[in-house]
Amino acid sequence: MPKLYKVANLSLDHPPGPRRKPKTLQRLLGLIFCTCVLQSVYLFSHGISWPSFHSKPKIQVHRASLLTKCREIHTPAGPPPSFSTAGRVKGGSDRWVPGTPSTLLRNAKIWTGARNGTEVVYGDVLLDRGVIVAVGYIPPNLVERTKRNNGGQGVKVVDAGGKWVTPGLVDLHSHIGVSSAPNLNGASDGNSHKAPILPWLRSIDGLNTHDDAYELVVAGGVTTAQILPGSANNIGGQAFVIKLRSTEDRSVTSKVIEPPLTLTHSPNGTEYVRWRHMKHACGENPDRRYGQTRMDAQWNFRHAYDEARKIRDAQDIFCAKVEAGDWVGLVEEEKEEKFPEDLQWESLVDVLRGRVKVSIHCYEAVDLDGIVRLSNEFKFPVASFHHAGETYLVPDLLKKTWGGAPSIALFASNFRKKREAYRGSEFAPRVLAEHGIPVVMKSDHPVLNSRYLMFEAQQAHYYGLHPALALASVTSVPARAAGLGYRVGTIAEGYDADIVIWDSHPLTLGATPEQVYIDGIAQLISPHSLVKPSVFQDLPEVPNWDKEKDDTVKWEGLPPLRGSERKGRSWVKNVKTLLEFDEDGTVKAVFDSESDQMTVLIEHGKIISTSVSSNKLFQEEDEVIDLKGGSIAPGLTTYGAPIGLVEIRLEDSTNDGPVLDPLVDGDLPSLLAGKSGIIRAVDGLLFEGRNTLLAYKSGVTTAITAPSGTGFLQGISTAFSVGAPHALAKGAVVQQETALHVSLSFGLPVSVSTQVSALRTLLFGAEESSTERVGVVVDTKSAWEKVREGAIPLVVSVESSDIMATLVELKSEYQNATGKTLQLTFSGGSEAHLLAKEIAAAGVSVILTSPRPYPGTWEQRRILPGPPLSKQSSVMALLNAGVNVAIGVVDESSARNTRFEVAWAALESNGTMTRAQAISLASSNLHKALGLKSSSFSAPDLMMYSGGGILDFESKVAGVISATRGVVEVF
Repeated sequence: MPKLYKVANLSLDHPPGPRRKPKTLQRLLGLIFCTCVLQSVYLFSHGISWPSFHSKPKIQVHRASLLTKCREIHTPAGPPPSFSTAGRVKGGSDRWVPGTPSTLLRNAKIWTGARNGTEVVYGDVLLDRGVIVAVGYIPPNLVERTKRNNGGQGVKVVDAGGKWVTPGLVDLHSHIGVSSAPNLNGASDGNSHKAPILPWLRSIDGLNTHDDAYELVVAGGVTTAQILPGSANNIGGQAFVIKLRSTEDRSVTSKVIEPPLTLTHSPNGTEYVRWRHMKHACGENPDRRYGQTRMDAQWNFRHAYDEARKIRDAQDIFCAKVEAGDWVGLVEEEKEEKFPEDLQWESLVDVLRGRVKVSIHCYEAVDLDGIVRLSNEFKFPVASFHHAGETYLVPDLLKKTWGGAPSIALFASNFRKKREAYRGSEFAPRVLAEHGIPVVMKSDHPVLNSRYLMFEAQQAHYYGLHPALALASVTSVPARAAGLGYRVGTIAEGYDADIVIWDSHPLTLGATPEQVYIDGIAQLISPHSLVKPSVFQDLPEVPNWDKEKDDTVKWEGLPPLRGSERKGRSWVKNVKTLLEFDEDGTVKAVFDSESDQMTVLIEHGKIISTSVSSNKLFQEEDEVIDLKGGSIAPGLTTYGAPIGLVEIRLEDSTNDGPVLDPLVDGDLPSLLAGKSGIIRAVDGLLFEGRNTLLAYKSGVTTAITAPSGTGFLQGISTAFSVGAPHALAKGAVVQQETALHVSLSFGLPVSVSTQVSALRTLLFGAEESSTERVGVVVDTKSAWEKVREGAIPLVVSVESSDIMATLVELKSEYQNATGKTLQLTFSGGSEAHLLAKEIAAAGVSVILTSPRPYPGTWEQRRILPGPPLSKQSSVMALLNAGVNVAIGVVDESSARNTRFEVAWAALESNGTMTRAQAISLASSNLHKALGLKSSSFSAPDLMMYSGGGILDFESKVAGVISATRGVVEVF
């Protein structure tokens, strides 16, 4: 008893005394006994004995951590089934910034994203503490309660004026921050070139917080983006999903939504395991980078996953012993065995455990099949296939993916840059949706400027994707594919307060945000709004593309693109608008009515007469084309991309090839003497390419193309008919030589001052007036002599306003010295708006090859972004200054969208640009800038649009009226 009392006294912290009652002692002994029993039960259940507990405390701590580790690796990622957004309504977002005012958006048409994208609510949205508190009818007492809860700051009321509100857009495939703007050597961290398999790399470690694109992209309504490593590797590394707003601490990690434990090593307030993300790539990109084949790539994948499988299986065996309390097999020489893991492979182990959303860059059926087999061999799900050009041809294959068909992230019309992208189709989103496969539209920023992510959804809808699915493709579907569909991509109570107010229905062409909220914080400071007619609040009625869609699948992505030609007499009825070129080459309206419709008689490709519509005009044998309230307008002209010289950009055998730069690689004395050969684009023309014919079927009848190359001296451009079958066909070559093209840039391997000096020498230098080819004099005047005399324009590809200023001075210097007029045109022109008045005074034309500009290089960084970030667009700033302005494109696949670019420019004019002026941007203005004479057209082709006008989403090209060929070609 004395010893027992000693223990009791120590635990009671006072000496024994006669007053202690035996009953109290018995209670104390009972408590100690029960504690010992409970402790023994706990230790026994976990395989821990009393002696080891006392003798090996470090081992016991280690064993406890192993139990926790083994439970954790088997816990699924994402919120549990019991997750509810109600708690977020009450507690707010983990991204909430204290001091952010509560906001009540009133009087809105709210596309919520719920009910498979079909739900539209007319009412209000209340934002507080970084989340959506209520949607629809907001009771006044809820608004009052919000006022009280936010520290008396009140609630900011914003009247949406009946306009459309959507969730913030989610870009599932972006390289913003890792492929930064402007593109500088120290700001490009999208790819590692160390090896084809690099799952241990992380895009977040290369994210630039000073990318100039953030502000632009947010202005387009994008609030969330998955930042992927590039596609140079079969496994390029781990991706991260970020919000695009700036944060107070300006760090990279603060942008990440629900950063995983592997990044922060702390739970950061969530009780569930956060999703991780990873990028894979198959096909041409990694194969080209590492000189491998598809067989090598598939082995790379299988070997990497086999390594991960070995580690996973070792972990499972280890944890089975831990959870069973079988410590005997895990103890060696008084030391516990370590948990089997490898930092290099741990992310792939998580893929096998289904805790990683895997995004796979994969185009062709052969590669898709390989990944589907891989997923089934190693039993892991694929979250999304990206680019995925041939997925619409193999929907049943996609459904065989382990865990179910992935989401498919697509471009709308950006195809054919390489062989594996050659069968891409604008109808792919619709075809996949018809097979029940989730569709995502993405940017691959900066491949496409993700400021215009909604334009990708608009095009998908234009070509037949259901409007609810089109909007979902940039909101709720990518959110779910990223494992974040419970908090972004939808407008509902408890979701993140990421909201966009649009100036028109979001699926109308040119729809522009009026305000963007991220985590409840307004992102646009003093935004500039556009005034649009009320009809723009309605969903566009797009054309019927059933036949084209079916033909595309039937012909496996390569359907015939030519129409049927009709000779003789044809009638075109139900025409609301007729526009033609005037004698001087300008666009004029012959007929334009909202109420009346006319009938046009065509014979041998020429308009013979027009009259008020009447069926009595037609005879049974006549061909009748019904435009259903459509229009006839001049064919557009495309410039900027090497269309007609390049078919598949990355396949040399399909292209004319690049022009060597004589300033760098050639005979410099001969160049400066004006005796070096000048390349003519007409000599390398390729007809009936798919980009060429798709442009033709989209309203473009003429292309002006300069020799392709990036050096100082490019050569002489040519104008040709994009609908011609070959160079010898009648009217195929519209004008053999149009302009002489050079390029001045800080990016060339010689200094700008050297480039300007060479140009000055060529302008002022003497030259023979004839050249000899194979012993025969064939040219009475050289290109440079024609430039000197003002017979053809000198077109300078230039982006920097500083170089433009030098060129304006050089033009003045030359004209003052010679008394001759130098026709000068700037092509590119990203910073031309900074010198708009000076350019106009000098009589210089400007072709904006990126009319919706992007600061991709240092020379393009001072762009005029247009609404909502600036009041004017670049086009309007130059037009208002009196400059002859035209627009072009950069990529061959974009030529088909020329009419949409024209329409976009008109929409940004705030109603000040007429239809004829808009069409002139890609016709008569362009012809003037490039030296295409109206006399070169024997009779310009006219395009027929059914169902609407040239500048809207309601119409499609029905055919071509070609006087040159004497036919009407019907598509």
